[in-house]
Amino acid sequence: MERIAATRAMSEEDRLRADVYNFLAAYLVSRPDTARLTAAKSLSGDDTDFGKAFSALARIAGKLSEHEVADEYEGLFVGLGRGELLPYGSYYLTGFLNEKPLAKLRDDMRALGIARREDVRDPEDHIGSLMEMMGGLISGGYGSPAPIKTQRGFFMTHIEPWAGHFFKDLEAAKLSRFYQPIGTVGRLFIEIEKSAFAME
Repeated sequence: MERIAATRAMSEEDRLRADVYNFLAAYLVSRPDTARLTAAKSLSGDDTDFGKAFSALARIAGKLSEHEVADEYEGLFVGLGRGELLPYGSYYLTGFLNEKPLAKLRDDMRALGIARREDVRDPEDHIGSLMEMMGGLISGGYGSPAPIKTQRGFFMTHIEPWAGHFFKDLEAAKLSRFYQPIGTVGRLFIEIEKSAFAME
C-alpha cells in the first residue's frame, strides 16, 4: 500500500508494534528474497513464547535455502490454481473471495487515505496487505499516526475477526516449515493486540 512520510515521532511501544506488523507483512506479501532470509537468520528472542517463535524462525532459516523457502511460499499461498491456504479476509469470513468484507475494507481505505499500489495483484484483504496497512496506521505511513480509536476500529473490523484463525492454520499447515514460527508470531501478536485494544 502507498505510504508517505510520518509527520511526528512515535512512542517506543508504538514503534515496536509497527515493527511487528511490518515484519509479518514483509514475509507474507511476497516470497522472501535473500535480504529477508538473511534478516530471519539473525533474529533472536527472549524466553517468552513470543520470543521463542523468533528464535525458532532463525534456526529454521539457517537450514533452508532461498529456493526451498520460495517453494514453500508458493505451495502455501499460490499453488497451481490455489495454495494450501487462502490468505484473504473475505474467504475466511464468508467462504468466498471478493465479498462484502473486501468492499468494506476498500471503503475504509478510501476514508483513511490508503491507496492500493498499482503493482499489487492480490485483493486488498490479503493478510500481508492488512499487516502493512496496520503498521502504516501506527507509524504515520499514510500521513500522521492514526489515533488509537482509528487503529482499534480498523483492527477490530478487518483483522481481529479472522487473522488469528489464519495464523493458527499457518502454524498447522502441512507445508509450513519456515512459516510455522511466523504463524506463531502472528497468532500471539493478534492476541496481544486484541487484549490491549480491549483495555483502551
